[in-house]
Amino acid sequence: MRVGFLHSLIRKDEKLLIAELRRRDDIALVFLDDRKLVFDLRTPPAVDVVLERCINHSRAMHALRLFEGAGLACVNRYEVSRRCGDKILTTASLRECGVPQPEARVAFTEEAALEAIEELGYPVVLKPAVGSWGRLLSRINDRDAAETVLEHKSILGSYHHSIFFVQKYVEKGGRDIRTFVVGNDCIAAVYRTSEHWITNTARGGQASNCPVTSEIGELSLRAAAAVGGGVVAVDLFESEGGLLVNEVNYTMEFRNSIDVTGVNIPERIVSYLDSYAASAGTSQAP
Repeated sequence: MRVGFLHSLIRKDEKLLIAELRRRDDIALVFLDDRKLVFDLRTPPAVDVVLERCINHSRAMHALRLFEGAGLACVNRYEVSRRCGDKILTTASLRECGVPQPEARVAFTEEAALEAIEELGYPVVLKPAVGSWGRLLSRINDRDAAETVLEHKSILGSYHHSIFFVQKYVEKGGRDIRTFVVGNDCIAAVYRTSEHWITNTARGGQASNCPVTSEIGELSLRAAAAVGGGVVAVDLFESEGGLLVNEVNYTMEFRNSIDVTGVNIPERIVSYLDSYAASAGTSQAP
């Protein structure tokens, strides 16, 4: 089996996946550097399946669309990248499937966004529709802060700031849960703990093992199915009303979660890739 490894920079996560792929005698690895790719829209690379590990969402999404259009099986699929890469599309997908999540509003102007914020009630979190690693998040505690942040975003004027995604702040007790879904299994979970309200490990949060209870596992699988399945990480909040899905990530990072969970996450991903390619020829995950 020839695996196309679609990548940008090779980080530790990618190195772990590459090492696992090279351990398999039945896999030939073909590197597809998104900084060097040129698509002619007719001739796909000579691979059986593409494993997406891009850093840039736009490159990943468009490359997956072009590869799938040329008949290649991809993990994850284009539709999964499209939904997960945009928080508004993720929220809409979760809502349509009845998956519990924090209350949210979407607005297209500064004035409408302020109205949405006050409708939800302070505090709220203002997020860019597209973004990762906890960047460009704003916790807004009062109207003065809301007016200031909204004005700044309006003046910045880029795509990231042109749509306002407002989410009700959830008091999560200094931690959240990240789960790892591979195919039809929730294979592991970690608590991410921090004194800061943003608990991402990319922002200094500390990972520790979280037992995968039936509740955590079932909700994670429902969230994964809502965005199209495959290999994803699901972020959960522990709220007073129960677990809520905050986000679903399609190019999941796992390097800080292998030792604390004892789960060989790269091995599980590569094994899924093998079974996916074997059963594919279709655009649907097994």
